[in-house]
Amino acid sequence: MTNEPETTPTRNSSLGRTIGRVLLGLFLVGAGVGHLTVARQGFQTQVPPWLPFDVDFVVVASGIVEITLGLAVLLLRRYRVAVGWIVALFFLAIFPGNISQLFVHTAAEGWDNTTAIVLGVRLLFQPLLVAWALWSTGAWKWWRARRS
Repeated sequence: MTNEPETTPTRNSSLGRTIGRVLLGLFLVGAGVGHLTVARQGFQTQVPPWLPFDVDFVVVASGIVEITLGLAVLLLRRYRVAVGWIVALFFLAIFPGNISQLFVHTAAEGWDNTTAIVLGVRLLFQPLLVAWALWSTGAWKWWRARRS
């Protein structure tokens, strides 16, 4: 036995990544469908007022992007590392909208202290979404291996 790190994934880590990737894909598809249907009005409140596009267009377009990304995560096994990076960048791209919603005080059901707390907590989870995309697709592992 050597002290070198294991370079091939263990069965448990591969299974964990696969489950994480499937859940990420389903999460994205579900959120995208929500953008186009029942949660459309709620998502409209998240569009920053400084964005120079029609609010409904932004919600519909981002819903279509989320569905596309979710299906890519689920189906494009050959390109999963690239898809992981694209999904992570998408999560970073929507982050300013989440920050704007907190500071502009827009919410579907009105504004109160509970809303502020929920929106603030949501901001804390955004980096976890980025990490989830990079980990579950193997993009982070690929980047680390490439650097060494």
